Amino acid sequence: MSHKIANTEFEVIQCDITLLDVEAIVNPANTFLMHNGGLAAAIVKRGGRIIQEESKKIGNVPTGGAVITTGGNLKAKHVIHAVGPRYKDGKSGEAEKLALAVKNSLEVAELKKLKTIAIPAISSGIFGYPIEESAKIIVDSAIEHFNARKKAKQETTLQKVVFCLLDENTFSLFKKELESHFKKK
Repeated sequence: MSHKIANTEFEVIQCDITLLDVEAIVNPANTFLMHNGGLAAAIVKRGGRIIQEESKKIGNVPTGGAVITTGGNLKAKHVIHAVGPRYKDGKSGEAEKLALAVKNSLEVAELKKLKTIAIPAISSGIFGYPIEESAKIIVDSAIEHFNARKKAKQETTLQKVVFCLLDENTFSLFKKELESHFKKK
C-alpha cells in the first residue's frame, strides 16, 4: 500500500535495498565514511570499491549529515551516505540527529533532482538504535519534510520515497508508522 503527499508517493517494502532499481539508496554510514560493516559493507560489496573510493575523497561527515556518491555497479545510480547517531541512552540528542540525517538525505536527493529514493532503518543495526523508535523518527521526519514543502508550496523532484527493510519485524513497524500518518486525515 502506498500513500501520497502532493506529488510524492510513499511506500514500505521488504527486500534487499542493494537490489532496488531506484535513483538513490541511503547508506547508514559512519562519520568516517568507512563502509566496513552492516548494510554499508553490503552496498560496497554489491556496488564495487568505487563507492568506498569516492567516500574516502569526501572525508568525514558529521552525525546528521548526508553526502552522495555514485552507485557503482548497483541498479541505483547514487548512494546517499547518511550519518545517523550511535544510540546511547535516548537522552543525548539521538532523535534529533537521526531526524536530521533523514532530512539531509532528502535534501541531497532534491539538490541532485532525483525522482526516487530508498531509505533503510538508519542507525538501527550496528549503531544500536531501538527499532521501534527509529522507525517512528525516520518515517515522521520524511513525512514532516514533505508536509512542510507542501505547506510552503515548494516543489520537489522526489516522486517516490521507499522505506526498504530487510526483515519482517522492521517492515511491519515501518508500515504501521507510515499508515498512522494517513489514518489521521
